[in-house]
Amino acid sequence: MTKALDRLTLLDTFVRIAERGSISAAARDLNLSQASASRQLKELETRFGAELIRRTTHSLALTQAGQELLTDARDMLARWEGIEERHMEGGDAMVRGPLKVIGPVALGQLYLADIALDFQMAHPAVSLTWDLDDRPIRFAETGCDCWIKVGPVPDETLILKPLGKIERLVVAHPSLLESGAFESPDDVARLPFLALSPYEGGRPTLVASDRGTEVIEPEIAVSTNNIFALYRAALKGVGAAVLPKWFVEADLQAGRLVDVLPDWRAPDLTISAAYLPARHQPRRLSLFLDALQEQVPKIPGIG
Repeated sequence: MTKALDRLTLLDTFVRIAERGSISAAARDLNLSQASASRQLKELETRFGAELIRRTTHSLALTQAGQELLTDARDMLARWEGIEERHMEGGDAMVRGPLKVIGPVALGQLYLADIALDFQMAHPAVSLTWDLDDRPIRFAETGCDCWIKVGPVPDETLILKPLGKIERLVVAHPSLLESGAFESPDDVARLPFLALSPYEGGRPTLVASDRGTEVIEPEIAVSTNNIFALYRAALKGVGAAVLPKWFVEADLQAGRLVDVLPDWRAPDLTISAAYLPARHQPRRLSLFLDALQEQVPKIPGIG
């Protein structure tokens, strides 16, 4: 093994330990003994003359030097991978390697998973990790290649590729609408409401193209951070709710839910793919981003 490749091996081991948060887990991933992974980490620290990972009895944490090295190490490994892609025999047709994607829970389950799985089937040498999480993530620490995020992305270091706009509307079970006509946001504010805490919470904003913007403050019957719980509550008639059209299209068609104010909508949310800047973007990531950009706007209620 050459010295250059040996250094890349040390960096790869360090990155895997940082991402997994465990030397033993990283060693399993790399088919190494725990002792060997520990020796490689120690050798890297010796070369840099700095502690990279602070070890305690129960956890690992990157030092400041380790955090700075992690970014450079990922970039160097990505550039090396680009060289392999360009110069391996058959490299032009080769799409291989790990691809870790984190997406939103509901949309990830109902629509995005099919896009990701179809991509993996088209490129079977890609090893896909598909995780769903609605919470903000610390991108640099997750080992994530692509974060599919609905709404603002709270990390200015990432590159964003907009994938579409999500239409959202106020829906309710028909039984809630028997008390009278609903023609304005003030009418809707009389209904018990269901709040999705990551977004508007208890103060939904509604927009009409010819009547401006209004913020309502209804009585909140249920507040939750889970869109499935919100949806179930709406189906049971517990309250009205702002929900994305892609989530409730079938229920609207079947009459299980009603579009309470057809002329009013909650502000659209942007869905984006976020990823780290790099001098070289692995081909599997660029192709996956292309697949998202092509397929996401085809989801009903996203344009």
